Amino acid sequence: MKIMFYDTKPYDKESFERVLPSYPEVEMHFIKPDLDKRTAALAEGFDAVCAFVSSDIGTETLQVLSKCKVRLVLLRCAGFNNVDLDTARELHIEVRRVPGYSPEAVAEHAMALALACNRRLYKAYNKVRENDFSLNGLMGFNFHGKTAGIIGTGKIGAAMCHICRGFGMKILAYDVYPNDSLKDFVTYVSLEELLHDSDLISLHCPLMDSTHHMINIESIKQMKDGVILVNTSRGALIKTDDLIEGIRLHKFAGVGLDVYEEEAGNVFEDRSDEILKTSVTARLLSFPNVMITSHQGFFTFEALSAIAETTLQNAMDCTKGVSGPNLVG
Repeated sequence: MKIMFYDTKPYDKESFERVLPSYPEVEMHFIKPDLDKRTAALAEGFDAVCAFVSSDIGTETLQVLSKCKVRLVLLRCAGFNNVDLDTARELHIEVRRVPGYSPEAVAEHAMALALACNRRLYKAYNKVRENDFSLNGLMGFNFHGKTAGIIGTGKIGAAMCHICRGFGMKILAYDVYPNDSLKDFVTYVSLEELLHDSDLISLHCPLMDSTHHMINIESIKQMKDGVILVNTSRGALIKTDDLIEGIRLHKFAGVGLDVYEEEAGNVFEDRSDEILKTSVTARLLSFPNVMITSHQGFFTFEALSAIAETTLQNAMDCTKGVSGPNLVG
């Protein structure tokens, strides 16, 4: 099987080439451009394309891929809301994803953001670099004994629950489908109760119509004053303009974001300084209690290895007609 790999970063190439010897039937070609309706024609002569959550795999892109005789879209990520599944089905193009690669990697990063916001680590680091060892403006609060609200308790959310438990926190959760494995130490409540009672709120749910902008000015007003909000899931779970309003209302002790509404790959790549000045993400960076990272929650050696293994196995499963849980739609 010949696979065109879009939006290649050096670490992608390294991780996939590391596992390729175990898949002698696979031939991969790596290119830098992301997949969209303009670049889809580059897949002429290939059986499959490998794309990321930032790729535009809408109707026009799929139509071009179909003309190129591509029969498989491999998503090296869990999210698939960027794919027009109806069109893919009509064109007989399979879509396969990587639903769980290293949930601990993302959950650990979520807690790292929460701790960094709480203990003002970014401010402390900069102060010390300027030879200022004063503690002014660095006070946080103990997580031990506080309440963590986990929205979404799939594999990543469950891993976050276990981390919070290790910190001695009371854990509330909201999910349409409760996770029975957490019943011994997690209490499922309504979203309203979770927002009202939590000192730390961490988002770990997929982006769907029902979750789009679930964090908005109305839900923000239901939160405790001084809450810490973390999002390592999908940027559009939060309505950014409303988040900015909430920050200006001094609702948050801190906000930690690894994803953002404007994100297309890395929102800061290939963007002019002028565009960055006007982006809402750049506006968020102007607040001292907001910490933003570059969608790196998944970025561990173990996670990249698991993504590469699962993606290539998905390719092999397609050739053998195996369905399995990674087949979307």
